[in-house]
Amino acid sequence: MQTHSLSRNRVVVVEDEPDVGRLIELTLKRAGDFEVETVGSGAAALTVVSDSVPDLVILDLNLPVLDGMEVFRILRSRNPTSKIPIIILTARATETDRVRGLELGADDYVTKPFSPRELVARARTVLRRGRAQGPPEAAPYQGAHLFADFEAVSIQVDGEPVHLTRREFELLRHFVANRNRVITRDRLLEQVWGFNSSIETRSVDVHIGRLRAKLRTAGMQIETVVGLGYKFAE
Repeated sequence: MQTHSLSRNRVVVVEDEPDVGRLIELTLKRAGDFEVETVGSGAAALTVVSDSVPDLVILDLNLPVLDGMEVFRILRSRNPTSKIPIIILTARATETDRVRGLELGADDYVTKPFSPRELVARARTVLRRGRAQGPPEAAPYQGAHLFADFEAVSIQVDGEPVHLTRREFELLRHFVANRNRVITRDRLLEQVWGFNSSIETRSVDVHIGRLRAKLRTAGMQIETVVGLGYKFAE
């Protein structure tokens, strides 16, 4: 049985091109704080990740048989793997592809060809951000219409349960934690998505529109502050 160092982050790399997979694995191992396992198919990825949940998944999209996007959806839909940080690493470099990955809930999106040093930095950033978020608020939020117990993953509006996507859930949690403060779109991208590129800020508006609609009467608490961003008002 393979033993894992407690000081290293376990990373599963899903890449069907052997040379690229070896490059990613070598890059991370040389950094010294990663333990890496590389698989070449979506099916193998699901098996490996389910057997032992890693600290991070680096996922290619152009996989044979089981596409990377489908692997992503399956991981996010299963409770044991739903919160694993996932970095998409792919040759799909258009804005549409990046926005799609963002909307699905990727923690970062890196395009090929990539800088090995940048990949290491991004992996560390994603892992650090996950640790910095810490445990959810212990006390549930109770408003006039909204009840949110983030620890129990329970959201209700006027007593009725509301089902949110992972990204919508994280958005709401960030709003509630920073209630009555103006939060810019760039800040939301940085804190909730982990993306630094300004070309995708429109995706924030899309998500917030969907979140407002799902929250119905409570959606009015998410106010647009013209020229600045958004505020969750009490």
